[in-house]
Amino acid sequence: MTKNVVIIGGGTAGCMIANLLARGLKTEINQRTVQITVVSDQEIHIYQPGFLYIPFHLKQPEELIRPMDQVINTHVHVILDRATQIDTHKQNVHLEKGESLPYDYLILATGSHPKVEEIPGLQEGGHMFYTMESALRLRDAMDHFHGGKVVVAVGLPHKCPIAPLEFTMMLEDWARQQGFRKQTEITYAYPLAGPYGTASVAEWAEKEFNNRNIHIETFFMIDHVNPEENVIVSVDGRKLSYDLLVVIPPHQGANVVRESKLGDKEAWLPTHRHHLRLDGQENIFVIGDATNLPISKAGSTAHFEAEILSHNLINLLHGKKGEKPYNGKVFCFIETGLNQATYISFDYENPPKPVPPSKWVHFAKSGYNEMHWVNVKGIL
Repeated sequence: MTKNVVIIGGGTAGCMIANLLARGLKTEINQRTVQITVVSDQEIHIYQPGFLYIPFHLKQPEELIRPMDQVINTHVHVILDRATQIDTHKQNVHLEKGESLPYDYLILATGSHPKVEEIPGLQEGGHMFYTMESALRLRDAMDHFHGGKVVVAVGLPHKCPIAPLEFTMMLEDWARQQGFRKQTEITYAYPLAGPYGTASVAEWAEKEFNNRNIHIETFFMIDHVNPEENVIVSVDGRKLSYDLLVVIPPHQGANVVRESKLGDKEAWLPTHRHHLRLDGQENIFVIGDATNLPISKAGSTAHFEAEILSHNLINLLHGKKGEKPYNGKVFCFIETGLNQATYISFDYENPPKPVPPSKWVHFAKSGYNEMHWVNVKGIL
């Protein structure tokens, strides 16, 4: 009897786990004792961390996009459709076009999604860079910006949590290189006591911002944007005026999670911190941004999780135990300008400690970005 492994999501997490499983279960797939299916609502795979570079003309859209059939192993069955409901009792995934997929093992790689509508006025009065369309729109706005007040305002939670810091430091360097840094006032508005949620990174970022004359507005919880007055307003009534507004809206989990009543109020999935199982389910696993784990929603998180989960699932399909633990490992490069970067590495037990920025780390990040297309195939 064929064992069906169904993966919902065609992003970094979904593609990587599918490719690792396909390589590890090639014999079983050829013998038709195992079938791996990926459900994706897009025909393309997008390298989302590249959105950061679009506003600065450092990346073009075509560099960040590949057709799904160039990214997914040929031994993986791909269904281009949207998952709408998960029935954990019947072990079925219902699709928008009417198909119902049975599963023996289900992997939820459903990602995180910006909720622009959570901030009234943002669509009309501000910008972001967490989608291709919004990154291109921001690029156009920056092409016409020649100095003035810039506000970068952050909502929580959001994926790629280090990206707002990166964008702010890259923008400061960009304004300097464009020749209008002295005419540019930059404010970074964050809803916590410092510019980042982890103390060690917040302390480092605060020093960097102070050295670059970037103002930090703390405890700024976004309420709405007033595009007529060019101000962004906090829940306590504070107003920040702007000529260019960049907002990182809060993110939530996928609609299929909400419709299936599997997650919390923001549709994050309760996930075992070591074995990546969905709480209360023995044969459903969660990977990437979709989890509620206390770690970054970042590409490297998906990478390290995929290595562990693929190992465990292959063992389970071979009739063995799948109990290798994930330790919360994350590695993040951090651009500190247009030609320098640092990095942080951490896990559940060890907090991040940024190293001094350098051109060499920037080159390493540039190389890592290019390696994504090999990385996502599970080869490295």
